[in-house]
Amino acid sequence: MPDAPFLAAVRTAFPADERALVLGAPVRGDACHAEPLVRAPLAMLNRHGLIAGATGTGKTRTLQLMAEQLSAAGVPVFLSDVKGDVSGLGAPGQANERLDQRVKDTGATWKPEAFPIEFLSLTGKCGAQLRATVSSFGPLLLAKVLGLNETQTSVLTMVFKFADDRKLPLLDFSDLRAVLQHLSGDGAAELANYGGMSKATVGVLLREMVELEQQGAQAFFGEPEFDLDDLLRKEADGRGVISVLELTDVQDKPALSSTFMMWMLARLYHELPEVGDLDQPKLVFFFDEAHLLFKEGSPAFLQQVEQVVRLIRSKGVGVFFVTQSPKDVPPTVLGQLGHRIQHALRAFTADDEKALKAAARTFPKTEFYDLEETLTTLGIGEALVTVLRSNGVPTPPFATRLIPPASRMSPLSAAEFQARIAGSEQVREYAQAVDRESARELLAARMAAPADAEVAPAPARRAAQEPPSTIEQILKSPMARSVATQITRGLMGALLGPPPRRRRRTLF
Repeated sequence: MPDAPFLAAVRTAFPADERALVLGAPVRGDACHAEPLVRAPLAMLNRHGLIAGATGTGKTRTLQLMAEQLSAAGVPVFLSDVKGDVSGLGAPGQANERLDQRVKDTGATWKPEAFPIEFLSLTGKCGAQLRATVSSFGPLLLAKVLGLNETQTSVLTMVFKFADDRKLPLLDFSDLRAVLQHLSGDGAAELANYGGMSKATVGVLLREMVELEQQGAQAFFGEPEFDLDDLLRKEADGRGVISVLELTDVQDKPALSSTFMMWMLARLYHELPEVGDLDQPKLVFFFDEAHLLFKEGSPAFLQQVEQVVRLIRSKGVGVFFVTQSPKDVPPTVLGQLGHRIQHALRAFTADDEKALKAAARTFPKTEFYDLEETLTTLGIGEALVTVLRSNGVPTPPFATRLIPPASRMSPLSAAEFQARIAGSEQVREYAQAVDRESARELLAARMAAPADAEVAPAPARRAAQEPPSTIEQILKSPMARSVATQITRGLMGALLGPPPRRRRRTLF
């Protein structure tokens, strides 16, 4: 049994009189106090967090535990499912000997429960079809998906700027291809005010686009674009809907899936109003396999990720990165993560040892643990936990034996999964793609017009002797046009999305 001073410190760190997610029971040495005292204040979950640990240490179950408690508290959740093992959130858990022992060890009250869940998919095969227009995805995110270098990225950015200025909507890859071919051919002279681009660079862009299309990009670039209001839904009983992005069928395209999630997060930041501090978040966003987001990202891309993470807190959105080691997350982003749930780390090599020491240094000091030793001796389903208190001060770290999730800890069966998809209104809503007039059609119409076609009469213009007003001169100036373009260009280099649509549901 842990000693009295230790338990007093735990109770001080995690007050029982505030709304919070219950994580588990404190552990010291070989002793676990059978009372779930370790908690994460609900009002502080928009301060972001990290769930880390070696493979097989329990990160996925921690994510599942947090997601279902957030849902029960009325907070919608978005998370990704790379291996297909969190679909069990939609079914009640099943008791067994190991679960019963965990309940006994932690003093938890366990009752099987299913949670409201919607499945999303980049291919449309495993849930509601996610789509984004090429314009809203933006050059920085698209460059990362295509694996472009800085020169190629700058050319892609220039192409987006050209399409923006010429009012050529880039909805899908056929639109982007049409603009690239136009600017590298008959329309090359139109780039005089933008800078040139070599045919070799255009060739690289087109080849990378073809490769991505072969992997199914035609399914997720286009319209109707996914309405992010769908991530903020609640059930009639007040529980938040858990939106699960199923990635089992695109495991060979990790950069695409992680970047698509970054697009969703950036759009949320761009579209949601400022709300400041709330009693609970409007949405909590879990980034699984987070190292894929940062791997080989350009400095400009990483800077934008840091900016989104830093600022989206004020929109009521919490972000948790899930990965194997804290070193997978850049220091500028890691410094924004106030909550740490660190599962066991392994130190088999010199690099592992270095990572272990670095991870231990990221925790507040404590008199109760040797942090480096503790991080290597945690069992499965145990973690070193520090969270932000309601006053913004981090708690000391405490080794914690996590309570078991109430939902099923194994995936839905194939029949159960297909039944969920077949009964989903959201799946039906996004099933049919829409191909409206965009850059490809507009450029084709321009090229098809006879060279000697008469110019349509222009609208009546101001009399020659009547000069434009001062305000008109300002609005028509190059500086004003540049500023306007920058304003309309969304975060992460994306354009503003489609016109506001009628909401289909009442959001709570």
